[in-house]
Amino acid sequence: MKILLLNPNTSEVLTAQLAEVARRYAAPGTEIVPATGVYGVPYIANRAEAVIGASAALEILAQQHDQVDGAILAAFGDPGLGAARELFDIPIVGLAEAGMLTACMLGKKFAIVTFSTALGAWYQECVEWNQLQDRCCAIRMLDQPFKSIGGVREEKEELLAELALAAVQENGADVIVLAGAPLSGLADRIRHRVPVPMIDCCAAAIKQIEALVSLNLEAPQTGTYRRPGAKDTTGLSAALAARIEHRS
Repeated sequence: MKILLLNPNTSEVLTAQLAEVARRYAAPGTEIVPATGVYGVPYIANRAEAVIGASAALEILAQQHDQVDGAILAAFGDPGLGAARELFDIPIVGLAEAGMLTACMLGKKFAIVTFSTALGAWYQECVEWNQLQDRCCAIRMLDQPFKSIGGVREEKEELLAELALAAVQENGADVIVLAGAPLSGLADRIRHRVPVPMIDCCAAAIKQIEALVSLNLEAPQTGTYRRPGAKDTTGLSAALAARIEHRS
C-alpha cells in the first residue's frame, strides 16, 4: 500500500523525521510518500496556525489523494482532519487521534507530554474534540525556549523524560502520549526511563492507517462525513477547486 505522510507545517526537517519513524514502523510493502506544507508556519502552535495548516493539508490531499491508498495528517492537533475526511474518499488518520486512541487501548488514563506551553490550549481542545476528557489525566508542557524545532527532541530529551515520569507519579498516567511532530522518534530513546507504555504518535498513526486500508471499507454515502455536494469556488488551486466542484 502507498501512504501519504502529510506534514501541514512548512518544516522539511520535521517531514524527514516523521518519514524516518514511519518507515521504521511500516509493514513490508508499505510505501511512505512524504509531503510538506508549501505555506504556513514551521510548526503549528495555536488555533490560527491550525486553520492555516488545515488549508495547506487540503491542498496537498487534493493533489495526491488519487495516487495513494491512505493518508496521515502529521501534526498533533490534527488540523483539518474532519474536513479532510469529508472531502476525500481514502482513509485519513491524525497524529493526535492515533496516539490518544492507541493509548486508550493500553490503559485507563493517559497523559500528554509536549515541548511548549504555547501548545496547551490547542491540545486541550483536541482532547475534547475526540471526547477523551475523561481519559486524559494531564497535559504536561515544558516552559522554556528551545534552539530549533528540528532539534527540540534531542535538546530537551532529559526534561521531557522527567515530565513523562512526573505524569506517571503525580497524575496517575497509565500511558504517555508524546505529542507534536517534533517529538517523533523520541519514545524509542526514553522509553526505558518511564515505567509505562510511551506512544510515538507517528508510529501509532502508521499502524492505524495500515489497518484501515487493509479493511478496504467503502467511503460513506450518508452521515456527517459523506462528501458535500458540488459548489462553485473562487481563488482555490485547480486541484482543490476540482474536488469541491465534483470535477475529480
